[in-house]
Parts: sequence; C-alpha cells; structure tokens
Amino acid sequence: MNSRFPIPQGTLDMLILQIVSLESAHGYGIAQRLEQISRSVVQVNQGSLYPALHRLEQKGWLRSEWKQSETGREAKFYFLTAAGRKQLAAEKNSWERLAGAVRLIFNEGGR
Repeated sequence: MNSRFPIPQGTLDMLILQIVSLESAHGYGIAQRLEQISRSVVQVNQGSLYPALHRLEQKGWLRSEWKQSETGREAKFYFLTAAGRKQLAAEKNSWERLAGAVRLIFNEGGR
C-alpha cells in the first residue's frame, strides 16, 4: 500500500467496506473516495486495492456487477452485502474499542 500514513494491517478491508456502504463504486472510484475523504492521507495503489476487493468478494461481504461508468466504459461496481454490513459494524466496534484504549494509554502518559 502506497500511503502517506502507514495503515495498520487489515484496516484497508474495513475502509473499503465503509466506502462501499456509502454508495456502490468501481475500484478506481473507491481509491479516489478514500483519498478524497482522508484529505490525501490514505492513498491506495492498485496492487493493494484489487486483491482486497477480490478477498472481500470471496468472503461474501461485497458483490459486484459490470455496469457502465461515468466515462461510458464498462466497469466492475462493488456493492455491500448484508453480511458485509454486519462485518463493517463489527469492525467499527472493534476499532472504537481499540482507539479508546489507545487514548486512555496516551492520556495516562501525559499526567
């Protein structure tokens, strides 16, 4: 993954699920949205993105279909499945717990 900020292992899947939960998108669109929403902190290269999309589809968290993109070309669009929505909720919960624990540890060190 080529990013300005190192993304912890396994986080890319969660971020992809979040982006696709907002609206269906093709791979390039997902990468653009990640970069845009994160103010260019998160930049994903194709070598990381497409294997992640394939993995998420294999797990049943995403489904895809070929549709016409904005440019008029056919592109594979990804959609969040019910299982993907459930997984995203679990991932968000785990992330919140971890972030809260890290905040507690950092705050304790500042006393």
